[in-house]
Amino acid sequence: MSGASGDGWVEGPDGARYWGRFGAAGLLVVSADREVLLQHRAEWSHFGGTWGMPGGARHEHETAREAAFREAGEEAGVPADALAVRFSSVLDLGYWSYTTVVATAERRFEPLIGDPESITVAWTPIDEVDTLPLHPRFAEAWPGLRARL
Repeated sequence: MSGASGDGWVEGPDGARYWGRFGAAGLLVVSADREVLLQHRAEWSHFGGTWGMPGGARHEHETAREAAFREAGEEAGVPADALAVRFSSVLDLGYWSYTTVVATAERRFEPLIGDPESITVAWTPIDEVDTLPLHPRFAEAWPGLRARL
């Protein structure tokens, strides 16, 4: 772990709460078959029951890429050595930020549920992502991410 845990809420000036004292990051993995790896979030979690990418709070002094890879490994069994980073997209609110790291899976792997935050993790065809109940922030970001894939 790079520094102190970032687990905890940040509250914005409007009262909105965001997870990750040092910001947060997620990993969107794209397969050669035009699928993305998605996580069905546990009901008890923030926006539970929705689909999104594996991700979570950054640790102190951890880069967004390090956090995204760590979280994806913990939550979905994503092997870092199977990935090639394509680009990153940042939502910066000034007091909190979320970085989406987009990577290509250079070899196929089977995702594995690695912690209780997931109901399931699955490869999902890009054309079917919009049919799922998406995490609200992922739903907002998805059209722009999809256009860049």
